[in-house]
Amino acid sequence: MKAEGPPITPAGMAALRARYDHLLGKERPEIVEIVSWAAGNGDRSENGDYLYGRKRMREIDRELAHLARRMKALRVIDPARQEDRARVWFGAQVTIADEDDHHRTVTLVGDDEQDAGAGLIGWSAPLARALRGSAVGDLRRVNLPGGEKEWEVLAITYPELA
Repeated sequence: MKAEGPPITPAGMAALRARYDHLLGKERPEIVEIVSWAAGNGDRSENGDYLYGRKRMREIDRELAHLARRMKALRVIDPARQEDRARVWFGAQVTIADEDDHHRTVTLVGDDEQDAGAGLIGWSAPLARALRGSAVGDLRRVNLPGGEKEWEVLAITYPELA
């Protein structure tokens, strides 16, 4: 594990690796086959299969390069190994309540795996930055696009070691 770089959970890194492997092992070879077949059909300037295939191959190659750079730069952190479980750190699942007592549970994950709809908040998001280091009972103010909001930390949990 690297000591520097943006954090990501083991599951997040596995998802990036799976996407990379899928593109390299399945999608790209299929497109190469289509392009080869289309190239053998004569005039390439009016051949839709050839033109689309070349375009799609460039997109796949760009995504593969991006994924390779990200996976190299990222630092895998297993939240189950967190020793200070009384405070909010990377990988914590946090239950918070706003001024109107609306409860919400979020999990702090790497920016590459964030999904607000699923309650996965990126490590560099304003809410995650505000919650870092907080303990149960702490109040944290967050500047959001809709204005400032205050949240109280109600519970903090971490996954257990498998």
